[in-house]
Amino acid sequence: MAENNQEMTPMEKKVAEQIEYYFSDHNLPRDKFLKEQIQLDDGWVSLETMIKFNRLSRLTTDFKVIVEALKKSQSGLLEIHEDGTKIRRSLEKPLPEVNDEYKDGVKHRSVYMKGFPLDATLDDLKEWLDGKGKIESIQMRRNLQRQFKGSVFIVFDTDASAKQFVQLPDLKYKDNETVVLLKEDYYVKKNEERKQYRAEAKAKAKQEKEEKQKQAEDEEMKSLDEQTGCLLKFSGELEQTSREDFHEIFASHGQIKWIDFIRGAKEGTILFKASAKEALDKATEANGGNLQIKKKDIKWEVLEGDVEKEMLKKIIEDQQETMNKRRGRGGRKFGGRGRGERRDRDRGGRDQGKTHYQGKKTKFDSEEEEDAAPASPKKRALEAKSEDVDEPAAKQIKTEIKPEIKTENGSEKQ
Repeated sequence: MAENNQEMTPMEKKVAEQIEYYFSDHNLPRDKFLKEQIQLDDGWVSLETMIKFNRLSRLTTDFKVIVEALKKSQSGLLEIHEDGTKIRRSLEKPLPEVNDEYKDGVKHRSVYMKGFPLDATLDDLKEWLDGKGKIESIQMRRNLQRQFKGSVFIVFDTDASAKQFVQLPDLKYKDNETVVLLKEDYYVKKNEERKQYRAEAKAKAKQEKEEKQKQAEDEEMKSLDEQTGCLLKFSGELEQTSREDFHEIFASHGQIKWIDFIRGAKEGTILFKASAKEALDKATEANGGNLQIKKKDIKWEVLEGDVEKEMLKKIIEDQQETMNKRRGRGGRKFGGRGRGERRDRDRGGRDQGKTHYQGKKTKFDSEEEEDAAPASPKKRALEAKSEDVDEPAAKQIKTEIKPEIKTENGSEKQ
């Protein structure tokens, strides 16, 4: 608590604000090092320890300056020991419990702002924000390489202060246009943008997949149109015969691409990938010179000339109709599960050896990333590492978000 009402010098103001930030509601719960220190001596932390914090040490290491600045502070947050060598957070101002209600409160008094130069420093931002509201914390948002992204999260003391800042007209950083949103509104906006991006990426991937599939189908149709000597007609007592029966007897003798046959019909046609005569001869020889199905005689005929062309035309039309129907039902591929799979397999297993196209999963960079780069072993001893407790569940990279202080041995704190 302030012991006098003397006006603070600019240096004293910076020193008091910096130390009070270390012990603030926003920083102290997340500052592992400082939390450990206050457990050692009934909450007291020596000034010798405090001047190891980088940002404070850059301001001053003079105990007298520190003590004088805290005596003049009107916040009442810190107490000075009677010997003037250590300080602690006032027992009359205990830390709040960091629960969901507290986190929600922090979120509602936080503001997102972008438009800062990538080479801007925390001191630059603090100087520009001075007089624009009582600020508890400034988080400079960084990417994975710890480079400043040009945007910040600012935590104000109250919801009203945050809303008042957002409503300030013509907020420009020097000559830079800025975007200013309440943090909650920013997350809503980003979530909507992500949904739209995912939908567009999904639609694009689907279109590319369909185009590749159509190209493959067109090539297959073209190859069918150029084939000759690959059609084998069969007829006979086929009431109990299925397409699987034809696959079975020709399995080792020729690759079937399509079978034009409906159960119960008296005739049908098989389209082979290569010579139908060769497949028929091999199968006949393997069955003792009499190629039967279910012990019933079958008439086999290799189609040629105009009859072959007419049948190929019919098969191509049937295939194209089947493909169009599938695309109309959502672009199911050949070889899918269900009734369609059996039909395709009976018609020659056209999905065998066919390339299947699979879209890549898109990974999205979260705009709420915060730096998570570890401190060096030397710095870690005196550094308070913590995570931003009010960040949403989206993928994030943690970055320093505090107004100006870095940790002790070399790590920057707000």
